Amino acid sequence: MTLKVGVIGVGSMGRNHARVISELPGVSFVGAADLDFHAAEMITNRFGGHPYVDYLQFLEAEQPDAVTVAVPTISHLEVASNVIQRKIHLLIEKPIAFSMDDGQRLIATAERAGVKLMIGHIERFNPAVIALKQHLLAGELGSVFQVDFHRQGPFPERVVDVGVVIDLAVHDLDVMRYLIGSDVRRVYAETDRRIHSSREDMLTGLVRLANGVVGTLAINWLTPTKIRELFVTGQKGMFRVDYLTQDLYFYENASNGGGNWETIRVLRGVSEGCMIRHVVKKKEPLRAEIEAFLAAVQDDSSVPVSGSDGLWALKIAQALVKSGVENRAIQFDLVEKN
Repeated sequence: MTLKVGVIGVGSMGRNHARVISELPGVSFVGAADLDFHAAEMITNRFGGHPYVDYLQFLEAEQPDAVTVAVPTISHLEVASNVIQRKIHLLIEKPIAFSMDDGQRLIATAERAGVKLMIGHIERFNPAVIALKQHLLAGELGSVFQVDFHRQGPFPERVVDVGVVIDLAVHDLDVMRYLIGSDVRRVYAETDRRIHSSREDMLTGLVRLANGVVGTLAINWLTPTKIRELFVTGQKGMFRVDYLTQDLYFYENASNGGGNWETIRVLRGVSEGCMIRHVVKKKEPLRAEIEAFLAAVQDDSSVPVSGSDGLWALKIAQALVKSGVENRAIQFDLVEKN
């Protein structure tokens, strides 16, 4: 069965969605809708299908089986709701919605309609992150102590409706949950606005997980080079992921030696050991993400990143924003009551 798939919103991410969809076997790219007709036309001239300004007209005319939605966050609820009402499956770019209420409404609407709703947390599909998860499950790090995320780079002119926390930090919050699998106890953030016209463009954040692991986030739109790194430190050493190159490194704690950790901690501490560069088979994360979404549609199986996953990341991100504004730690049980 050939799936008919289209894209709503062909900005920087939507253009890549169209490219990937047009390359997939067993998929017919039926077109694109965007408020900028010339942008939609340029995409369809290159990848096939028909261009539209009105996404509702696009949905009615093309009757796609599934779409990807890459419109501004503030429009997620309206666009996604209209897609769901027509029983069309959708992959919507992160964050799930502009607010928690909007996100909850989308999830409920999709469940009632029996529609697949997947959230585009693309780093879940980064081969280095997937490999790291497997090494952690195998116990190669022992107890995990800390996870550190560095996501920094120049200011993207495409973003106007959210700040750096909602736009970027949600990536790493989702990865944190994927890797560690623990609820959040509390968060604290220092945020600032230096370039963005109305919202924060710098975050230094702390996340305390219920299992004792501490997460740190250094996120900004102020660095003149793109940095995308993840560090996981534990009993037996430290893993480092370079998201951009999809490389995975392990730095051994030579003092661990397989002995009793309490004895090592008290008497020997930590020392530098071997560094291992693990072999990771490279693949474009966006292609892996869209393939997983369409496989769930075709097989009628669960999507790998659910609406609930997206809502969790948004909830923690909004708590970080609140912490930065109010200059105080936010207890997560208090967040849930708000």
